[in-house]
Amino acid sequence: MGTSPELLAAVKVDLVRLLGAWLDLVFDRPTDEYAARGWRPEGTAKLIAFWCWSAVGVVLIAASYPFVLLGFWIRYVAHRLDRIVAGLGVLVIVGVVALVWGGLSALAWDRLPTAGFRAVLAASVVATVSVGLCWAFARHRSRALTLVLAYPFGVAAVFLPPVTAALFSPTLGNVVLPGSTSLAAWLLDNVLGVAGLAATIRARFDLAGFAFVGMWFGFAIPIGWGLGLLVRLADAVRPQERSQSRR
Repeated sequence: MGTSPELLAAVKVDLVRLLGAWLDLVFDRPTDEYAARGWRPEGTAKLIAFWCWSAVGVVLIAASYPFVLLGFWIRYVAHRLDRIVAGLGVLVIVGVVALVWGGLSALAWDRLPTAGFRAVLAASVVATVSVGLCWAFARHRSRALTLVLAYPFGVAAVFLPPVTAALFSPTLGNVVLPGSTSLAAWLLDNVLGVAGLAATIRARFDLAGFAFVGMWFGFAIPIGWGLGLLVRLADAVRPQERSQSRR
């Protein structure tokens, strides 16, 4: 990831580049990078407009750059995971996931009641399938396919196992399911309560059983898309070399 001085220098380059791109939207600056840094328009009116437009750009960039940094981190993690998968092979990765969850299922067979064993077994199947689908959609190296499907299934691999287990485990269910119900009610009242949408959802859907799994998979989709878009934002600000860009 680099040392602190290197990171600060990279951040400075990013900010200068973003501000320059913002200024280029309105002003016809020199194409030479060094000449453009000290360039100012001639005339009082244009100079005032230049400083006003620059001030707006500084505010917008300051507000958005933390998301760029988050995109850098997600891209770094995705790249590292991609290298691990490339080195070990997807069958090994899926096999490790299946082995870990299978081991937990074996322990649950002896130490937990039937409901607990079913919970762990169901979670293991969901986790393994989600990891396999995430890889399957990402392996095509299609940016659109990775964004639309691979990232959501990667998030689903984290979200769905505990929710699936909660359907079979009363102990886990008493924690996960009421919290999920409260979250769904809050979203319906505060986010989806537009044009009667919340009332329609309440009338047509009953949040019970595997509907909780569908609910959290629904959450995984926009969250996965959001993570993918942050990576795209990072690529736009600081593109990687084609040979290193995996996501």
